[in-house]
Amino acid sequence: MADLRCNVAGIRSPNPFWLASAPPTDKEYNVRRALAAGWGGVVWKTLGEDPPVVNVSSRYGAVSYHGKRVAGLNNIELISDRPLAVNLAELKSVKRDYPDRAIVASLMVPCTEDSWRAIVPLVEETGVDGFELNFGCPHGMSERNMGAAVGQVPEYVEMVTRWVKASTNLPVIVKLTPNVTDIRASGRAAKRGGADAVSLINTVQSIVGVDLDAMSPLPMVDGQGTHGGYCGPAVKPIALRMLAELGRDAEMGGLPMSGMGGIETWREAAEFIALGASGVQVCTAAMHHGFRIVEDMIGGLSNWMDSKGYATLDDVRGRALRNFVHWGDLNLAFETKAHIDHDACIGCGKCHVACEDTAHQAIAIEPGRRYTVIEEECVGCNLCSHVCPVDDCITMVPQEATATRQSWAERMREPAE
Repeated sequence: MADLRCNVAGIRSPNPFWLASAPPTDKEYNVRRALAAGWGGVVWKTLGEDPPVVNVSSRYGAVSYHGKRVAGLNNIELISDRPLAVNLAELKSVKRDYPDRAIVASLMVPCTEDSWRAIVPLVEETGVDGFELNFGCPHGMSERNMGAAVGQVPEYVEMVTRWVKASTNLPVIVKLTPNVTDIRASGRAAKRGGADAVSLINTVQSIVGVDLDAMSPLPMVDGQGTHGGYCGPAVKPIALRMLAELGRDAEMGGLPMSGMGGIETWREAAEFIALGASGVQVCTAAMHHGFRIVEDMIGGLSNWMDSKGYATLDDVRGRALRNFVHWGDLNLAFETKAHIDHDACIGCGKCHVACEDTAHQAIAIEPGRRYTVIEEECVGCNLCSHVCPVDDCITMVPQEATATRQSWAERMREPAE
């Protein structure tokens, strides 16, 4: 069987599936249930100074789409609202009983050197395997000059990372906010500050909806709302792009990455690893389906790796990065055309409507509601294959490059005068 053992900057776990710092890792009871279910590790819900914060009620908003519940989840919850001493005692107890699992402490305190140097040794005494610095929270804490207020300023990211690295010999992971123009600036700053790894992405600033009776953003707290952090399956494309940007960035020097953002199955985990992640973190999927989803994740990833001949996670890690290129490096002479499998077609006409109204008028209707591709009009955009409700009914068939297209592609590559 494939070896799923994971190493993120020296933090080891029996598999790459960690629970992210979030409500599922808020207390010992939850964490023990998760580890008993098979999770490789947890990042404890973010700890701060005493007195603890006060969280609001309610605090979650969700986006459901065409029958898919919780396609995206929004939260306006802050860091742990339990006393620091209680969290520290529970961290110590869990690590004692699960020495083979990755137990990482997430931290967020005011942006002063004294605050960071004070909390690090207190948490280190619990026996945790490392720290994750929460520079990502986009709501509530950022208004207090913490979270994303730090993560959006590369100079602050570097500065705070240096403070923590000077206070501990344990691995330090910097959690990056996606609410920036260029994730590379934040990642490079973390590396300059001495980070042993980065994790990404944290949540995306969002309002998930409006109550049109109360005229308030959702979730609503006594008739009012605010922006929150968006996560879940809907943010996976954003997370993959940012992870890949750092993965191929020469200045990052191959710094280990812990990937998160919309991971719900083994397949999404494999995608993150293929784009350079050393391990992955999961939150929304566990909140939606419970901790035992990790069993399917472990089994699915192991079976897929066996089928592909991958013995270890290192055999998968970063294999897709070589094919993540800039637009101008794509093969402009390459061409595909749509092909409709008439045996599989159910005659719904979605492909025709989409192409006729919004694309290239390349799908014709023949008698008996038979849809055919007009090849001379088809540009291979593959919109039809995406709107088709039948898997593999419409496929994109590579074409032999024509002399005209080759010539056009060569002209496009010529430098502008």
